[in-house]
This record gives sequence, C-alpha cells and structure tokens, in this order.
Amino acid sequence: MTKNQLEQLKEHTIVVSDTGEVSAIKRLKPQDATTNPSLIYKAAQMPEYEKLIDDAVAYAKGDLALAMDKVAVNFGTEISKIVPGYVSTEVDARLSFDTEATISKARKIIELYKEAGVDKSRILIKIAATWEGIQAAQVLEKEGITCNLTLIFSLAQAVACAEGGITLVSPFVGRIMDWHKKESGVDGFKPEEDPGVISVTQIYNYYKKFGYNTIVMGASFRNAGEILMLAGCDRLTISPSLLDELVASTEPVTKRLDAAEAASSDMQKIQIDEKSFRWMLNEDPMATEKLAEGIRNFAADIVHLENIVKKKM
Repeated sequence: MTKNQLEQLKEHTIVVSDTGEVSAIKRLKPQDATTNPSLIYKAAQMPEYEKLIDDAVAYAKGDLALAMDKVAVNFGTEISKIVPGYVSTEVDARLSFDTEATISKARKIIELYKEAGVDKSRILIKIAATWEGIQAAQVLEKEGITCNLTLIFSLAQAVACAEGGITLVSPFVGRIMDWHKKESGVDGFKPEEDPGVISVTQIYNYYKKFGYNTIVMGASFRNAGEILMLAGCDRLTISPSLLDELVASTEPVTKRLDAAEAASSDMQKIQIDEKSFRWMLNEDPMATEKLAEGIRNFAADIVHLENIVKKKM
C-alpha cells in the first residue's frame, strides 16, 4: 500500500501537532504537541473546552494570574493524555524581557503540572528567544526543566540557545517568508528558495556541524512545500490543516536535511555574548521586526484570553 506524505515524512522527522484543540490531536496522533496563547485563545472559544476554563477559574479563587496559568496547564494536561512525547506550554509573553519573572512563572507552571499528575519530563516550557528569555531558560534547564525557545528568526538567537544548553528551538518558517514576500513585493517563493526554509536549514546545519544537542523544530508553516523541503529536520510542528493536506497526498517525500552532510560543511563557528547577540539581531531587520511582532501578538491574545476568564470570575 502506498504511503501518504505524512507517513513518509515521519520516517525522517518527528511530527508535532501545532494546535490547542484536543480533538484534532486525538485524530492526528502526533508524537508531541505545541500550544501558544493564540492557539489556546482560539480553542477557549469552543464550547467543548469550556470545562477547562471553568475548572481553572474555580481553582484560582479570584487570582487572575493563577487562573491563566491553570488554563494553560489544563489544556496541556488533556493533550499529555494523547501524545506520548512533549507538550509545550508557553510563559506569558509579557515577561519576555524579565529573566527572573520568566523563571518564576515557569516554575509555577511545572508545579501546577505536578499537581495534575504530569511529570516535568513531559513538558517543554515555551519562552520567547529574547536575550532575557534565553538566560531564564539556561537557569531552568539546570533545574531539570526543559525549554522550547520560540520566535526564532535568526542564527544569533539559535546560537545563543545552543550555547545555553536549551533542549529545543522553534524557528518560524512561514513568518520569515511573510516578511520577505512583503519586502520583495512578491507573491511567494519556490520551496527551495523560501527564506524561512533557508533559515531553518542554516540553523540545523550549524547545530549538526558543531555537535550541539539542541533540537531544531521548524514551526509556523504557510504551505506543505515548506514542510517537505525540511524533511529530515529533528522535528516539525504542523497545523492540523497542513497535516491533513499531507495525508491526502502520496507524492514521494525526499529527505532534505542530513546530519552527516551538515557535519562536513564549511560553516564558521560564531562566538556569542550579550553584546554580539544584540548587535547581530539589530543588523537583521526581519528578525528584529518579527520577534517584536510575535511577542506583541502573543501578548494581545493573552489579554483576549484574560477577558474570557475574567467574565467567569
């Protein structure tokens, strides 16, 4: 029987579901699942998930911050019953420039998961890859709290995460392409010329060349072509609609990224500290703009979700 593209992709890459909808995860059966404030806000408006919000409100007894943490953990707990691997849960994006507050929030999330009977080994704490976020993640990793550094748009961010011993990074393929489409005034790119695909390939090759253990998980895809060009990447987190598109096709999937090939490339090692990190990011207008925009958008959706919770308190 001919395999569909998703089955073929899974031979080269661990597939992760990018959604807050428990029903979609049950149907698609990915290895891992990632959520973010935007996805949880979307799911929170669906009647079938109202009980997860109500439970969080009752638990928090009038404490909005605690209720918000509990909402995220409730969704994550339900997801952890379905996927065998990691569940990513995001720290409040409004803490993206506060190292100590990020550490404190992450510890609280892990504590709530423990109460719910979910071991910290199942959870990736998702943090925006600002300098402050990366420093927070380094502290958490040393405590045995694994992290997913998100909103990665540049090699500078990726190198700083690898040097910090972070478990996993999420470079955002589609958002990189969005910026370049607008900047270049074009409708799109061939998959092999897609700037987002090129960025993730560069990060993957750098990690494999210099022997970093940090997992590369391509994220934020706009089309199936981007996904297929990254076959062989450690992990890819994909929306249910694109997973369905892959299931519907039996076209052959070719492995594109290869650790052995990357190890023999002629890339130069980058020395990173706070000054060089900030300068490299500053010199990359796409990364600077998309990181700031991503944090703003996640923060806005946290406020929208807070409004749903407040009405129930």
